[in-house]
Amino acid sequence: MKIAVLVSGGVDSAVVVDTLYKEGHDLHLFYIRIGMDNGEGDCSADEDIEMCTLIARKYNLPLQVVSLHEEYWDHVMAYTLETVKKGLTPHPDMMCNKLIKFGFFEERWGKDFDKTATGHYASIAERDGKLYLATANDPVKDQTDFLAQISYEQLSHLMFPLGNLPKSEVRKRAVEAKLPNAARKDSQGICFLGKIDYSDFIERHLGTRPGAVIEIETGKKIGTHKGFWFYTIGQRKGLGLSGGPWYVVRKNVRDNVIYVSNGFNTDKQYGREISLEEMHWITENPFHTEENAIRIAFKTRHSPEFFDGEILRNTDGSYTVKSDRDIQGIAPGQFAIIYSPDRKLCLGSGMISTPSRKKKDHGKI
Repeated sequence: MKIAVLVSGGVDSAVVVDTLYKEGHDLHLFYIRIGMDNGEGDCSADEDIEMCTLIARKYNLPLQVVSLHEEYWDHVMAYTLETVKKGLTPHPDMMCNKLIKFGFFEERWGKDFDKTATGHYASIAERDGKLYLATANDPVKDQTDFLAQISYEQLSHLMFPLGNLPKSEVRKRAVEAKLPNAARKDSQGICFLGKIDYSDFIERHLGTRPGAVIEIETGKKIGTHKGFWFYTIGQRKGLGLSGGPWYVVRKNVRDNVIYVSNGFNTDKQYGREISLEEMHWITENPFHTEENAIRIAFKTRHSPEFFDGEILRNTDGSYTVKSDRDIQGIAPGQFAIIYSPDRKLCLGSGMISTPSRKKKDHGKI
C-alpha cells in the first residue's frame, strides 16, 4: 500500500514509520512546517526536521517538508484569537487536525496516496459496513477528543497504527528498533506553536487590559487581572490570589470582570447541563428514530475520564447534554466530545454554548 506518513520528530510517528516499513508498505514521509506568527522560523521545528531526516535515512525513505504556514495562521490561529476575544475557550488542536493535517495537507499531497498515517492514539472500527473513529487501547494517551471534528471522508483515508498499543509498548518498540528519538520527550505544546508560551502568544496579539477579580458570593473585589481573554472557566492556576484554591466561575466580557469562587468543593464551578451548537457527527447522526434522547458517554476536556449521561436534540436542531453527575469547569467555546455508551466509538462533537444561549425546548424534531 502507498502511504503518506505524517512525521513530527517525536517517538510516536517514528514508531509508525517502523511498524509500516516492517509490514512492507511503500512509505513517503511528510513534515508539515509552520513558522512563527512573526514570519520567522521556529527553532523547535528545525530540531524536529533534523530528527525526521534521521528517521528517513534509517529506512531509506523520502522525506518532504511542506509548508502550510499561511493556511495555519489564516484559519487555525485566526479562529483561536477570534474565539478568545469573545471570552470563549478555543480548541486549536482540534481545528488543526480538521483544517491543516487532514484538510489542506490531504487536498494537496495526501490525495495521491492510498492512506495517510499518523501517530495519533486512536483507532478505526467498522460497524455494519461503516467506519467509525474508535478510542485507543491506552485511555491516558487516547486522542480521539482531538479528532472529533474530522469528516467521514477524512476518516476514511486515515490510518492510526498506534491505536492498539499502550504508550509503554511504543517506547519499548522504539528502543528495540534503535530509533534515534527513542528517549525524546513528548511534546506538550499546542499544535504547531512549538516553544511559544500560549499566554505570551495571546498577549502579543491582544495585549493586556486590567480588570477586577470579584468573589462571586460576596461581590467583593479581591484582585486585578490582566484581561479576560487570559482566563477560562474552571481555571485555577495563574490567578495570583492568596488563600486559595480559587476558581474562575464566570466572565463578564463587556465589563472585563472575572468572577471567582473559593474552595475545592464550591458548587459554583460545577454543572450538569451543557448546551451545544454546531453539532458535528463524524459517521452518522445516532438519532435514528423519533426518540429525542439517547444514552452516551462524553468528555469536556482532554482526560482519560468519561462522564455518563444523555444527549437530547432540541426542536431548533441544537443539542443538550445532561450529565449523571457534576462536571467541573464547563467552558463555553470548548467542545463536548460524544462517545457511545461503551466508550468504544467517538461519534462527534459540539461546541459548548454560553449560558445565555441555553436551549430549554427539548423535544422531538
